Amino acid sequence: MNTNGFSDVVMITGASAGIGRATARAFAKRGAKIGLFARSGERLEAAREEVEEAGGHALVLAGDVADDKAIENAAQQLEDAFGPIDIWVNNAMVTVFSPIAEMTPEEFRRVTEVTYLGYVWGTLAALRRMRPRNRGTIINVGSALAYRGIPLQSAYCAAKHAIHGFTEALRCELIHDQMNIRICEVEMPAVNTTQFDWVKSRMPNKPQPVPPIYQPEVAADAIVYAATHKRHEVYVGFPTVQAIVGNKIAPRLLDRYLGNHCYQSQQTDEPDEPDRPNNLFDPVPGDFGAHGAFDNRARKFSLQLWLNKYRNVLTAAVLIPAAAAAAVLLLSNSKKRRFL
Repeated sequence: MNTNGFSDVVMITGASAGIGRATARAFAKRGAKIGLFARSGERLEAAREEVEEAGGHALVLAGDVADDKAIENAAQQLEDAFGPIDIWVNNAMVTVFSPIAEMTPEEFRRVTEVTYLGYVWGTLAALRRMRPRNRGTIINVGSALAYRGIPLQSAYCAAKHAIHGFTEALRCELIHDQMNIRICEVEMPAVNTTQFDWVKSRMPNKPQPVPPIYQPEVAADAIVYAATHKRHEVYVGFPTVQAIVGNKIAPRLLDRYLGNHCYQSQQTDEPDEPDRPNNLFDPVPGDFGAHGAFDNRARKFSLQLWLNKYRNVLTAAVLIPAAAAAAVLLLSNSKKRRFL
C-alpha cells in the first residue's frame, strides 16, 4: 500500500448510501481509485459523481453481496480498470426490526446472506488477489452489537457476532502463514444513515438508531484510519466502548436494562407506515445519500475516536514529562545524600 494514499485502489461494498457512501468520499479526498459495489445502480452513479468531485476516481459495480460470483466478477473488473486492490472494505448490510417470534426463515436467511456471508464472499475475493502479492488490507465494518446483542435486531446482531469470530479466525491464519495482509474490524456506534428510511420493520413507530447518534463521516474517518494504520480493531465512540466493556462486566444487568428500555429507544414517537417499501430483498428506488433523518441529533465529532487515533502521541506527552520529573527528583535526592 502507498502510505500517502494517493494511489490506493479501494473496494467498498454497500457504497451507495450511509457509511459506505461517506467512506467513498473520504477515500476520494486522498485521491483513491474506488470500486463502488451495491445493488442500486442509480445511487452508485450519484456516489461516483461525489467521488470524482472530491478528487478520486470511481467504477460503478452494481450487484448483490449475497452473490459470491457477483463479488468475484466485481473484484476482477476493478483490478482490470485500476490495478491491484490495496484496501477492501466490507460494509454492506440489511436488517429487520422485529421480535424473534415474528421473524420468518426467509428474513433470517436474507440478513445472514447479506450482513455476514457478504463479508465472507468479499474477503475471499480480496484474499484471492492479495495472497499472491502478499500485501493488502481488509476492513470489516462491525458494530458494538458484535459483542452485545439487543432486542428487535436478532438477525443483525447474530451476523455481526459472526463477523467478529470470522475476523479473529482469519487474523490467526494470516499470522500462521506469515502473510503481510492486515485485517481490521471497526466497531461502530449508532450512526445517522439512510437505513432507517427503508429498513423492514414490524414496530408500531418509525425506527431510529439508539442515541447517542453519530454522523456517517465519523464512521468513515475511523475506516480510513484503520485502513492506513496498523490496528487490529478500532472502537468508535464512547457508547461502543461502554457497550463492549459493560457487557464483559455485567452482562445480566444489561440483559434487564435492554429488555426494559431498548424497545422504546429504537423507535421515534412518529407512527410508521406498515406498507412502506423496504430494502430487504430489493433496493428502494431513489438516491438517499449518506445521511439519514437525524441530522439535528447526530454528532459530527467523537472525542473517543480522536483520543484513540492519537493515543501514542498522548501517551508520550504524558510519559515523557513524567519521566523527566522522575529523573530530576532522583538526581535531587542523590545530591542530598552526598551532603549527608
